[in-house]
Amino acid sequence: MPHRITASRIGLLAAAAWLAGCTSTPALHYTVPAQPEGASGYTEKPGWATTQFAVAAANPLATDAGYQVLKAGGSAIDAAIAVQMVLTLVEPQSSGIGGGAFLLYSNGQAIEAYDGRETAPASADEKLFLDANGKPMAFHDGVVGGRSVGVPGTLRMLEMAHRAHGKMPWAALFQPAIVLAKSGFKVSPRLHTLLTNEKYLSKDPVAAAYFYDASGKPWPVGHVLKNPELAAVLHNIATDGSRALHEGPLAQAIVDKVRKHPSNPGQLSLADLAGYQAKKREALCHDYRARAHDYRLCGFPPPSSGALAIGQILGILNQTQAATLPLDQGLPSHQWLHLYTEASRLAFADRALYVADPDFVQPPGGSWMSLLDPAYLAERAELIGAQSMKVAQPGTPGPLKTSLAPMPDQPEYGTSHISIVDSQGNALAMTTTIEDAFGSRQMVTTNAARSGGFLLNNELTDFSFAPTDAQGASIANRVQPGKRPRSSMAPTLVLDKATGQVLMSGGSPGGALIIHYTAKTLYGVLNWGLTPQKAIDLPNFASLNGPSLLEEKRFPPATVQALRERGAEVREMNMTSGLQAIARGQAHGKTLWLGGADPRREGVVMGD
Repeated sequence: MPHRITASRIGLLAAAAWLAGCTSTPALHYTVPAQPEGASGYTEKPGWATTQFAVAAANPLATDAGYQVLKAGGSAIDAAIAVQMVLTLVEPQSSGIGGGAFLLYSNGQAIEAYDGRETAPASADEKLFLDANGKPMAFHDGVVGGRSVGVPGTLRMLEMAHRAHGKMPWAALFQPAIVLAKSGFKVSPRLHTLLTNEKYLSKDPVAAAYFYDASGKPWPVGHVLKNPELAAVLHNIATDGSRALHEGPLAQAIVDKVRKHPSNPGQLSLADLAGYQAKKREALCHDYRARAHDYRLCGFPPPSSGALAIGQILGILNQTQAATLPLDQGLPSHQWLHLYTEASRLAFADRALYVADPDFVQPPGGSWMSLLDPAYLAERAELIGAQSMKVAQPGTPGPLKTSLAPMPDQPEYGTSHISIVDSQGNALAMTTTIEDAFGSRQMVTTNAARSGGFLLNNELTDFSFAPTDAQGASIANRVQPGKRPRSSMAPTLVLDKATGQVLMSGGSPGGALIIHYTAKTLYGVLNWGLTPQKAIDLPNFASLNGPSLLEEKRFPPATVQALRERGAEVREMNMTSGLQAIARGQAHGKTLWLGGADPRREGVVMGD
């Protein structure tokens, strides 16, 4: 059975002494593991099997922090907090305390959805991303600077979940990240590669001083990078809770960073930060049948579009002959890919028209479940023919047509995913983000004499830059004060319909492609009977209601040609998912947790 990476250093007496008084709750005595050296390209992963608990995250140091929390008796929520804080340090390009997250949690009785999505400042309006001529600005003109920064929500959300389901003291869960920030972590190949290819980060003086050497080159792979500023910030949050970020000196530093940007300032205020509230929502669950077995697929409701789009794609496929099409020599066949990409076009057409923050937009027919109604999905499936529709039109799931306009296609990036099951059988799926790689490229510090800090999100660019279409009809996902931007994040829990038992937790980063990466993995496990690792290993594929996208160099030329003969525009491209999944399985008469991590990134699974 996999176990914790062997510690390379111990010497953490201060942390141990700090926790010595905790007698009634599990105590964490964190030890620094050997530093990961995972490659940035494609590295085969073995798949993992555990019996008691498991944690899957995007970086071995983060996974290990979660493992040590679970080993010490912490809950899945406890472990997620420790993982996220370490990710803020070691995977700063993807997520952190300057961003937002969605967390889906099962306690064996109910599925809870915790919404930590960023919000637009109170003074923002629908013209936020329009230029002087009233036209949508170029994407990265909106991203870089203060304009794109939404009110962070991750900490407030985790604090809410911890109050409900934490077993360890809040402060204890910050110790792994604090220790690593002080002692340093080795720059990974992936972080180095992203820094090398990054155009904007070095223009921020705080980030430039931290991520790059004196000559302006990114720190090499293996360089030990210390972040004393983040250690100090996390210490304050450990002591005072989320209030340490949302009020006081750190809040002021965030606001100053946003509003005083020299060329692209934003509107974030102290009142926005202090007033942010995480939300507990009703999970979006629906029935799904595969291989004569009935499941419940549970995901995150709007403002996420992930669960709806995945549910639509899989539901439409179930109305076609897709279920009769096995893998062809270990790969999806061109017949199946045609059906999948057509179903995707239909789902993304609906997504563009209907999905936005439910506090601002009414669902069609009065319920988001109208988009998953089997009769509606059967109606949509009838639109799939032998030839590609190329671009699908939205349907009408409710009794009335909407007056809204579809959102134009727009880039989405970033993110990280965490899946955890604890020894009590509680499970979570959490997808967390600062959006683009390195977010808004704005690094916050409270003390310029200390190296480091943390990055702020560019989440507001998930809103439609255009507030209306050419005819003046409003777009559902336009910028409005206090609104949460639409997301593609898709943390997913799969339950046995008959027993309610959690069978799987999964999700991925990848912007709008998150939907397809997650759908692929669900389909591979549930319909093709693959282990999570084998399902994750499958080549990626997608359509965002345009070209058919295939992971480059992973499909035979005959498959590509067959799709083109069906009228599809096919683009082969880099599709770097970051899937994590844990699923219940059987081996040698034992019930196990089978874990998988994406070979395209550095993640691993650990557990006992």
